[in-house]
Amino acid sequence: MKDFTLSQPTECYDSEFLQDTLQGLSHSQKCLPSKYFYDAYGSQLFTDICTLKEYYVTRTETALLERVKGDIARLLGPHVHVIEPGAGACDKVQVLMAHLSAPQQLTLTDISAEILQAAGKRLEQCFPGLPVNTVVGDFTRLHALPSPALAPTRGRQVVYFPGSTIGNFSPIEAGRLLSMFGSWVGEKGLLLIGVDQIKSTPLLERAYNDDQGVTAAFNLNLLSRINRELEGTFDLGQFRHHAFFNEEQSRIEMHLISTRAQTVQVAGQPFAFTQGESIHTENSYKYTPEGFIQMARAADWYPIKHWHDAARWFGLHLMEYRPSSTVR
Repeated sequence: MKDFTLSQPTECYDSEFLQDTLQGLSHSQKCLPSKYFYDAYGSQLFTDICTLKEYYVTRTETALLERVKGDIARLLGPHVHVIEPGAGACDKVQVLMAHLSAPQQLTLTDISAEILQAAGKRLEQCFPGLPVNTVVGDFTRLHALPSPALAPTRGRQVVYFPGSTIGNFSPIEAGRLLSMFGSWVGEKGLLLIGVDQIKSTPLLERAYNDDQGVTAAFNLNLLSRINRELEGTFDLGQFRHHAFFNEEQSRIEMHLISTRAQTVQVAGQPFAFTQGESIHTENSYKYTPEGFIQMARAADWYPIKHWHDAARWFGLHLMEYRPSSTVR
């Protein structure tokens, strides 16, 4: 297994976390980037969320992938190089790789080194002889793949982006990300992407407000991480988790709401909260198939095939990159 770390050293990553936190808490609507959920404990909590009865996303996508994996493998073709940004535990890519014809290479990226290294080693054991590259860092800043992940392959380059992670980005940010994926794979490269579809508000809101409080713990762990790494003074007992569907924006919003007026410090800088004031911690946009395809087309991705479950809760899209300059 070949391991890479994005160019910034650990101390720069800590400085970035501090800068993003101070900037986000200074806005009139306080906010924090959701990528900082995923320290070791946050990653484990997210794994736990994926098993909850309320959280339909993982089991629906996994069942869909199992049903159409043969069709996907046929359309991807042999000898592909699969790239998974934000790979996490890699459960879905393991299912995919098992049905591909002679894949040539697998490149995984994730912000959590511990989770990524464990997943990379497991996949090497599952697929002996398959070159596995692991890239530790924020994939949204990975504008080019590191060598030897750029080595030529006999088949096509394929970005696999499951889990509806695309929904964590605003439509403008998602468009930029899709364009970056296109630069990774090049002309006629492929994208296999999971997209959570619009459905009833009660079903959506239950998925982010589970009875066991695991999602609440996941949300609050962000404050715990700030306390631990940035000398924060958040009293977790004075903030509560709140998630709701914003129908106008077609997104789930997650917030942490201050239950009283209080002042919190981060790295010695004070931030005042009024009672009921929130920190906006995450969005999860939901799409119609047509709406997602329209956004992807604007980033030069052209649909090949779309699959969905029987209830039309979740979709998998296979697309080909055709840069505007090459389209006739």
